[in-house]
Amino acid sequence: MCEIVYKISPRDAWQQAVAAGVYEGAPVDHQDGFIHFSTAQQVAETASKHFAGQDDLVLVAVESSLLGDALRWEPSRGGDLFPHLYGTLPIDAACSVSPLPLGPNGEHMFPEGVL
Repeated sequence: MCEIVYKISPRDAWQQAVAAGVYEGAPVDHQDGFIHFSTAQQVAETASKHFAGQDDLVLVAVESSLLGDALRWEPSRGGDLFPHLYGTLPIDAACSVSPLPLGPNGEHMFPEGVL
């Protein structure tokens, strides 16, 4: 089964990861011990809850099967299972990287086909 999981990142942090060849996570990821991801059904709520009002973000789409056993599905917000990566994210696992701008209403505008 082909399943895409999503990581929201500040553009500059992602550009640094591309230069390094690996994404090591945001400060919250380091604090929690894993890299937070969301499914297509979860990502809009993740954006509004954790990235409200933040501009210059990117949405990184990753094929979950490329992450192997390091990706675990664990209960989080509301008891939903969220994808958590226990390790670093190889840049070449990213299927696509899209801008995640703020719309006129202050909410993030997701690329077509994500939500």
